[in-house]
Amino acid sequence: MQAITVRDRNAGLAGMSLTDMPYPHAAENDVIVRVHAAGFTPGELDWPATWTDRAGRDRTPSVPGHELSGVVVELGYGTTGLSVGQRVFGLADWARDGSLAEYTAVEARNLAPLPADVDHTVAAALPISGLTAWQGLFDHGRLTTGQTVLIHGAAGGVGSIAVQLAHEAGARVIGTGRASGRDRALALGVDTFIDLETEKLEDAGEVDVVFDVIGGEILDRSAALVRAGGTLVSIVMPPKVQPKDGRAVFFVVEPDRAQLTDLATRLRDGRLKPVVGAVRSLADAPAAFGPGNRTPGKTIIRITED
Repeated sequence: MQAITVRDRNAGLAGMSLTDMPYPHAAENDVIVRVHAAGFTPGELDWPATWTDRAGRDRTPSVPGHELSGVVVELGYGTTGLSVGQRVFGLADWARDGSLAEYTAVEARNLAPLPADVDHTVAAALPISGLTAWQGLFDHGRLTTGQTVLIHGAAGGVGSIAVQLAHEAGARVIGTGRASGRDRALALGVDTFIDLETEKLEDAGEVDVVFDVIGGEILDRSAALVRAGGTLVSIVMPPKVQPKDGRAVFFVVEPDRAQLTDLATRLRDGRLKPVVGAVRSLADAPAAFGPGNRTPGKTIIRITED
């Protein structure tokens, strides 16, 4: 099979290439997925898990990309809950070969069934953004109906999903970002938008939850906006400044089949719309990692036609 691989940690994008790789092995409780579409995170080449396994051993050449949508073609020993020929989407393990390949091995529990009327390209844009937004708002932020949430980067990949989920949950949503994202954020459900380049973050007032995807000074300043009993949630770094009478949480997204299933239902019903940007071929994937080739929305790699 063909896959995008990385071999040299010091080579950066120059060390990424389209390579012939062995067909993957389905370990116990794994499935093999024929990947139709895949997503990636531009910063993956800086992640330790891209280069070493959980025991710290070199695992190059490794395949990046961890979001995928495709069809199950093989079951490992003991695998239950999925079947050969089933459409699925989900999140591949961080420390194993990922989704920028024609076939990949994934733990079955990290995948959820994909409705027949949902396009693989759209589904591949959802796992990281959708699960991150869900877990940040509800598992860690404990957001409930009637509360107010401040979502940084409201027009971005994670932020745009968080806005839609929070709006549907009955929360008042304040979004931040650049002026270019204002109209998109408002269309997705933001009640008030703050342009961080020209307006004061502090004008947001007190909120029950802050959901941060920016870090740095913005994260530090956000702590003062959390009202008593509220929560400051970041996916970028552990907050250095704590809310006076609230909680501060840093987390890394985890696979969750039940949450993926719920997200797929919302996607099918039109209640959730990932922001898909460029769609590229597998051969073009290395170029898509380059900072000069990024476009608004999630870049998706289409690997197999439906």
